[in-house]
Amino acid sequence: MPNYGYHLARAKGRATRAFYRALLPAIIRSKIEPPGSFPLEVFAYSGEVALPEQVASIRSFLRWVGRPPRFTVVSDGTYSDRSIELLRRLDPAVTVSAASEWVPPNLPDKIYPYLKTHPTGRQLALIMSLPKNAPVLYLDSDILFFAGAKDLLEHAETRDLPALYLPDCRFSGDERLLHTPSEQTDPVNTGFLLLFRPLDWSLSVARFLELQGAPNFFTNQTMAHLAMHANGAGEFDSRKYVLQLDDQFTYPDRYANSRIAMRHYVNPVRHKFWTSLPASGSIA
Repeated sequence: MPNYGYHLARAKGRATRAFYRALLPAIIRSKIEPPGSFPLEVFAYSGEVALPEQVASIRSFLRWVGRPPRFTVVSDGTYSDRSIELLRRLDPAVTVSAASEWVPPNLPDKIYPYLKTHPTGRQLALIMSLPKNAPVLYLDSDILFFAGAKDLLEHAETRDLPALYLPDCRFSGDERLLHTPSEQTDPVNTGFLLLFRPLDWSLSVARFLELQGAPNFFTNQTMAHLAMHANGAGEFDSRKYVLQLDDQFTYPDRYANSRIAMRHYVNPVRHKFWTSLPASGSIA
């Protein structure tokens, strides 16, 4: 029997996204007044295909977290001039930077084609380049924030750990980079990272140099996973900082409410990003 709830949710998500994209100029003119300031610079990595998600994500951040000193959208190289202008008009804090400006120095030559040309390799290059002078927050474009995000201000003051990461609900990675199955434990998702100081990426780079064959979509996440654990990073509370797939085939979003801080709507549940948009406060 067809799962009508699932298909209805996907259809609603597609329709809402198309409507939101068509109204982007008007939505951007409707300014959000943040509840206060957020003390750290924020970085996101995205491109033209993700423009609606990126706009909605930033607006939900401003609504529930606050205005950072700078919110830098690092372009994968596909953003049009019009889209860049739309992003800059979102808020005085928003700026747009090219991925070519975020390539870590002093690494083996073999890794640079991946970091400079592969879509997720360029994302990893940005993460490896952070932070430069002070702690920063990195987030993907497919994240919505909710009323519970106020405690992110408290996390921003943490100084006893090198980083905090979003725990994944399962290991999604390039297993070729692992030496033992136990290295899959406590999977890291690269979509939401609070970086307090530069990390030692030597283990991840060494594993990349051992890689047989071309990098894949998850090579970057596996390298971040290895680096986070090698450096002793901590994890966000998965009850408030959510990455889950167990409601993929149901109509409602099981997690979007005023008690959570954020949800990362990875590809299998991307449609729920749009069905839950009103709860994020990023429309009005």
